[in-house]
Amino acid sequence: VQLQASGGGLVQAGASLRLSCTASGPTAFGSYFLGWFRQAPGKEREFVSAIGWSGSSTRYAESVRGRFTISKDNAKSTVYLQMNSLKPEDTAVYYCAADRHRSIYYTHYDKFDQYTYWGQGTLVTVSS
Repeated sequence: VQLQASGGGLVQAGASLRLSCTASGPTAFGSYFLGWFRQAPGKEREFVSAIGWSGSSTRYAESVRGRFTISKDNAKSTVYLQMNSLKPEDTAVYYCAADRHRSIYYTHYDKFDQYTYWGQGTLVTVSS
């Protein structure tokens, strides 16, 4: 499966952005869970959010809880990350990732090295 992330850009603090990640290739998108990770310059890749295969289960990093919302449209093979009240510390390249092994979602959803499929990343820059 190939993942294509989009929606990044340059915004001021307090603004909103919505990232999208669309899957293509031989997919049964409803059988995948998806994650968003981000990597700021000089820092390790960190977990942002994840969503289960049906879209009813979600996970968030504490740093974004209450500001970011993840959602999934299986019919469009797309996962979204709605980012509100953006802060300068949210500046990073955002990556979407996917996997089908459900045991990973239950126990290691926040571990980037557990995901098999990755998108190319989209840059989010938040100015103060």
